[in-house]
Amino acid sequence: MDDAPLDLSTVPWSRQKETVRVFYKEMWDHANTALVPQLFHPDFTFRGSLGPVLVGHEQFIGYVHFVTGALDRYTSDILALGEEGRRVFGKLRFHGYHRKALFDVPPTGRHVWWYGMPIFTFEGERIRDLWVLGDIHGLIGRLKGEPAA
Repeated sequence: MDDAPLDLSTVPWSRQKETVRVFYKEMWDHANTALVPQLFHPDFTFRGSLGPVLVGHEQFIGYVHFVTGALDRYTSDILALGEEGRRVFGKLRFHGYHRKALFDVPPTGRHVWWYGMPIFTFEGERIRDLWVLGDIHGLIGRLKGEPAA
């Protein structure tokens, strides 16, 4: 299995894939929540692998601050993207340094990572719905310093 990030400078991007790229590389990787209204429909729904179902900009901004606060230098590597109609889906690797309690594990300073699969649904120019399914058990094991399965 190839886990090398896509070379974003050479991939042909549709408008929807470009929005997903901005979401990860400009918004998440820099915790730039000022981009949220530009990317998302006002009443969008988010179901993340790290927790709750969220609705709207403010709830999602709180989630971004929670994740990037717990994981210093949070980064997302885009490994693959596909598109079908008004949906974009992909394979990503998320990682950062464990600086605040997460899943009841006190901060360890470890570099931790996990894989996730996002499914974006667009309405016009903006994201209307986002599901992110992730390897939470792998992340919890890395937080605890357990050997990889």
